[in-house]
Order: sequence, then C-alpha cells, then structure tokens
Amino acid sequence: MGWVCVAGGLAVGGGGPARALDLSQAAVVFPPNLSGPERQAVTMLVEEVAKRTHLRWPTSSVWPPTNQAVIVLGPRAALAAWAPALGGDPPTGPAAGPEGFTLAVRQADGRSPVVVAGNDSRGVLFGVGWLLRQLHLRVGSATLPDGTHLATAPHYRLRGHQLGYRPKTHAYDAWDLTLWEQYIRDLAVFGCNTVELIPPRSDDEPTSPHFPLPPMPILVGMSRLLDSYGLDVWLWYPAMDPDYANPATVQAALQEWGEVFRQMPRLDAVFVPGGDPGHTRPGVLLEFLAQETKELHRYHPRAQMWVSPQSFNQAWLAEFLDILQRDPPAWLSGVVFGPQVRISLPELRAAVPAQYPIRNYPDITHCRQCQYPVPNWDVAFALTEGREVIDPRPLDEANIFRLLQPYTIGFTTYSEGCNDDVNKMLWSALGWNPDADVGEILREYSRYFIGDRYTDDFAQGLLALEANWRGPLLPHQAVETTLAQFQDLERAASPQVKLNWRFQMALYRAYYDAYTRQRLSYETGLEARAREVLRAAPERGAVAALDAAQRILERATSRRVAADWRARVFELGEALYQSIRMQLSVPRYQAIAVDRGANLDTIDYPLNNRRWLLEQFNLLRRLPAEADRLKGIARLVNWTDPGPGGFYDDLGNLAWQPHLVRGPGPASDPAFLHSALVGFEEGEVVDEPDEKPTNAWRLAWMDHAETLNDTPLAVRYEHLDPTATYRLRVVYGGDSPKKRIRLVANGSIPIHPLLTKPWPIRPIEFDLPRAATAGGQLTLEWHGEPGLGGNGRGCQVSELWLLKTPDGSGSP
Repeated sequence: MGWVCVAGGLAVGGGGPARALDLSQAAVVFPPNLSGPERQAVTMLVEEVAKRTHLRWPTSSVWPPTNQAVIVLGPRAALAAWAPALGGDPPTGPAAGPEGFTLAVRQADGRSPVVVAGNDSRGVLFGVGWLLRQLHLRVGSATLPDGTHLATAPHYRLRGHQLGYRPKTHAYDAWDLTLWEQYIRDLAVFGCNTVELIPPRSDDEPTSPHFPLPPMPILVGMSRLLDSYGLDVWLWYPAMDPDYANPATVQAALQEWGEVFRQMPRLDAVFVPGGDPGHTRPGVLLEFLAQETKELHRYHPRAQMWVSPQSFNQAWLAEFLDILQRDPPAWLSGVVFGPQVRISLPELRAAVPAQYPIRNYPDITHCRQCQYPVPNWDVAFALTEGREVIDPRPLDEANIFRLLQPYTIGFTTYSEGCNDDVNKMLWSALGWNPDADVGEILREYSRYFIGDRYTDDFAQGLLALEANWRGPLLPHQAVETTLAQFQDLERAASPQVKLNWRFQMALYRAYYDAYTRQRLSYETGLEARAREVLRAAPERGAVAALDAAQRILERATSRRVAADWRARVFELGEALYQSIRMQLSVPRYQAIAVDRGANLDTIDYPLNNRRWLLEQFNLLRRLPAEADRLKGIARLVNWTDPGPGGFYDDLGNLAWQPHLVRGPGPASDPAFLHSALVGFEEGEVVDEPDEKPTNAWRLAWMDHAETLNDTPLAVRYEHLDPTATYRLRVVYGGDSPKKRIRLVANGSIPIHPLLTKPWPIRPIEFDLPRAATAGGQLTLEWHGEPGLGGNGRGCQVSELWLLKTPDGSGSP
C-alpha cells in the first residue's frame, strides 16, 4: 500500500470500503531521545485513548518482537532506523512543510503498523491529534479504518486562540492548571499551535471569587505548559494608562510589563491593541511600544511585537497608516486586524506596507454588539440568551474564515469562555485546511469529544442549533424539533456522557431555545387578547378595560408555559457550573455581570410589550376625564397604524422592515461594515416580576436597524402619492443615546441636522418637503457623526411611520 502526499491539504485513501483495524491491544512505539514536546504527544495519545476506552496502551522505544498491533510515532528523521520494519521510509512529498506529518497504515512485518511521522516536533503532535480524531473509541475498543493514509501540512502558520484567566470570562477564571492543560490538549488535537494569554492587569477586576490561584502563577504555569507541548505563547497586553507621553508613565509601564515578561518561561509575541481597551494617539503609542520592545527583548530576544488600530477614529487611523508608510518601525513585527477597526480586512491589507504581515483577531464568542453579529437574530433570543451565549455557529464561522483569512498569515481568535468551543475547534481545523468540509469537522468533534456513537447525530444537532437562530422565531417550528432530537440523545446517553460539559452545553441551548419560543408564542397571544379587550373600551369603560387587559398580561408570570423545559435549563446550568465552572447566573454562581453569559438571569425577560403597557395603563388611570382615557387607549391599540396611505416599519423586527435597504448582507459582509443590521438594547432591566418599572420600553425600541461607522442607514419607498404631503414619525433607539444623528431625503434634501437622540426614548415628528415625494419615490438616509472611533455604532432607528396628511397641511 502506497503513501499519498497532498501539499497544504490532505488525502485519505484506501481503495474502497475499509475494514476496521483493531488497535485495542496496540503498543505505542517511538524512537529514543524524543524531545519534550514529542514525549508530550505520546503521553497525550495514550492518556486520551485511555479516558475513552479504559485501555492503557503500553509504550516503548524498542520494536516489539511479537505480532502485536503497533502505533509508531516520531519525527520523520528519527524513524529511519525502523525503515525495514515499516516497509520503507515515509516520503517527504509535497506536504513536507513545517508542522506537517504523514500518517499511514502499512503492511509490513506480518502486521499493519500505524505510522505517524512528523516533519518536526509539532508535526508529531498534530499527527497524533489527527489520529485521535479518526480513531473509533469505545469502552474496551479502539479501531481505525485500515488503509488510512495521509500526508498534510497546515495552510496557515498561525492558528491560535486567546484564553484569558480574568474575571470577565464566564468560566476561565475558575480553571486551575489541570483544566487548562486539558483544554490546551483539546485545542492541539484540532491543530491549534498558539495560545494568547492575558497579563494580571487588564480592563478587568483585579480578582475573582472563582480564582483558584492569583493571575501571575496561572500565567506562568500556562506559559510553561504551552512550552512543554511546543506551542507558541502570545500575550495580549493593553496599554491602558492615561498618558504615555509622560516619561513617568512610560517608566512605570516598562517596569510593570518587564516584570511580567521576566517571569514568563516562554513568550513568542506580544500584541498591544490600539483600543478596546486603551486610548492613545498612534504616534505616542508606537513610540512607547518601541521602548517596550527593547524591554521584551531583554528576556525573550526573539519575541515579536504586534499592534492593532482598534477603536481609532478616522484621523488616528490615517496617522497610524501614514507612520507605517512614511517611517516604518523596524521593531514592529506585524499588524493585527480585530474588532472595532474602521475599515475592512482587505482594505487594511492594501493600506499597510507589505513588509508587515496581518494577523486576524476575530471575535468568535459574541452574538450581538460585536464584530460578527448573528445575522437576522430574533429579538427574543437577543433579550434572553444575550451577547455571550453558548454559540455554535459552524456555517457562519466558516464563511467568515474563508472570506477574510486569505489576507492574513493566520489568526488568534478572541474568546471570553468555553461558550464558543465549537467555533474554536472549527477555526483550528480550517486553519490547517481551509477547504475542509464543515460537516466532517463537526463529526470529528462529536466523535472525539462526545463519543463514537454520536459522530453524526451530535454533529447534526450542532448545525440545528445554528439553524434555530435563523430568522423570525415565532413561526420557526423546527426549534422544537431540534429539542426533540437532543432529548432523544439525552435519554440514550450514558451517565458519563451526561456529565460531559460539551454535551451539557448543547442540551442547555436546545432547551433554552425551545422554552423561549414557547414563551414568545404564549406572551404574543396574551398581548393580542389584551388588545382585543382594549378595543372594547368604549363599550365596557376605560378603567374596566384596562383592568381586564392587565389581568391577561399578568398571566405571563402567574401561569408559566413549558415549566418543565425551564426547570431543565436551570438543572443544566447547575450541571455546567459543576462540570466546567460555567457561571450562568450572577446570584447563583457569582458571574461578573448578567451580560457576561449569565443568561439564567434573563430567561424570563418579557417578550411582549407588557412592561410598557402596564406603565401606560397606570398613567391613563390617573386621567380625570373618561374621554381622555379612551383617547389614550386608542393610541395604544393603534400604535402601529400609519393611517390611510401611510407606512409603518419596525426596523428591528425581521418580519416588519419592508422598506429597509439592507446592502450586501452577511454572506459577503459578515461584519456589516457596508450593510444594515439588526441591533439590540434592553432598556431598563427589571429583575423582579413585581418591581414597578419607570420609562419602560416597547419591544420595538429594544431592537433597531443600524449601520456602522460612516455607512448611512437607508429606507426606500415606492409608489407614493406624488400630490400628497407626508410627515415622518421616528423613534431613535439603540445603545448609543449620546451619539448624534442627521436625516437627508433623496440624497440632498435635509430633514434635520445632527441632533442628539431624545431621552427618554420617544417618537418625534418631522414634516417632509413636498419636493421629497413629488416623484412618487422617497429615499431616507440617516448619518451619524463622521469619523468617530470606538465601536462605530450610533446610527440606529427603531420605529418609523410615513404618514400621509389628509389635507396637505403637514398634519396627519
């Protein structure tokens, strides 16, 4: 049987259906004098197989004399001594690059040895990782398809993930070095070669109630662990002090950073974000980093220094690029593209001199108010599951990867916890082979982490969880189907599988999704019934109608729907805290904040307008005149009615935004730099059901259409009455109330100049000049303040009415 080599990719062969090669009684054989990382690869193989099979493979540096099944590991050059027993030397072939390996089953010496020949030490580690992903492991059994052969090397040289031991994360801060080593192994199995750590001082609290050790010992321990596996160590180090033009500030920072550098056993690169956090002018920042690079090289002479233009406004970005082009710093190793960079990755690559490589720093952990928000996400999910939810997004992440990675040398992802575990493994695998099939990566994930019998079913379940988030939730009946499929897996699962935190995370999401949909359907129905009662107010009396409508709305909390599913979510939340220290609640598990993954605390967030309606009911009851009360009720009932010839858009509602100009969309613009997207803001959170809110928000104010940076937000109307006069009513919602916004019609007709959004949030109205609609068409464009830095948000519109005035006077 021959060897197959494929440059930069892989080939699996066998010539027809492959029989299983029984490795249950195999021995692991390796050359003497392996390096430390190579010995770690051997240990990883033996221990990870033992965990899944209860079989302990013996290891030896001596070729076994019997016909026992053999797994041979080592660097290619060191395996030459066993060439006769292996049936010949493994060829180098076109996949002979760094970190590559050849893996094959050979017919030799009366047996079928499985050979993993690394091009270098890392090649041995990654070859073992690939073998682990292909093995079929069950208690008492380990098999591999006979005829497996493969030669491969990674496409991208940098394949990493940020793992921050800090309070802001929702699990990492509770991990000891034993947990960290296991996770480092898990990442290496899927091809990760770099981990980015975080120093003791960052934009975070100095300590956490979950810390098993202070930050510095963990940082040192993780650096040492990574070195033992031969993996690169990066350090994300924000420059947060207020004035790096002050020599005293610089001197203090040199001492602080230098002490961290000194204590780390291994450090290959430092990445300093330009912002988020930090706020230092580029020229000053680069002068400071030139000095920090010298300090870095005192302890790690070959370590690199990288920087990003995150959060820069247009003027600072121009200054940054001008410095790189005019006087390129020799100490700078490269530029990082991350969240809050005003321009796209292709634009950054074109603007940065070619001598500087680009590293990607993609946010794979957040779902809204982030670099790559979930497209077309329903507000019900956004309000309950939140920004940092368990988020397997295999198809979205693969699209982002394939669109943007070609402009870079690789990536180290931005992560805030284990919620994005599937995404990490997917990025690692695609970093090795960008053409790998997403479904096959998920099957390998499921087989290795959950169990051989779950290979396809769990993989399909992960795809279904992503599909749960596609489009409006109310009509999305497949959400319950997804839960039913996971319940089938749950009923058949062994106790060991039920204790598996990755299995628990998927179950948690499936139950949470389905409970949220049931509650949305129930609460939407309650509001519809309450509105019907209010419509009868002229006959039954205003106060009686308000009281009856209130009793209906209050059933949302007095008569819960799908209570058993809700209870199971809480049980799984407790299980996840016990298994992986996931902090899904502030009061229960001391999560640092609700928006840091603690979505048990928002599981019952109202999914209809009852908070706002009950507040309005109280205001109406205080009115002395029945006529005024009835008028106020009519306003509530007819809130979205634009009147004859008018139009209404709830611009954050996926089912009610017919006039929104969407732009290219997420398939080609996943960061929405040139497209409209749906954003969210909760307003005032009410934690207790009987707490009386003030200035409660309508559900339509908790979502909005928005654009980022200087991209205008647009709506377009067709077939208007060219003889009519129109008036505009608009609600400026969003999470940036201090950002100003202006409105232009048809590209040149000003409707209002830059103004601060009204607060408290409420509708405001503007007359439209007749010339704006005289052609029967109308385009409205909102613009934020130009050139701002930061997150780029602010151009945000929640509700919009185009009202046709009956008499042409400008008043509807």
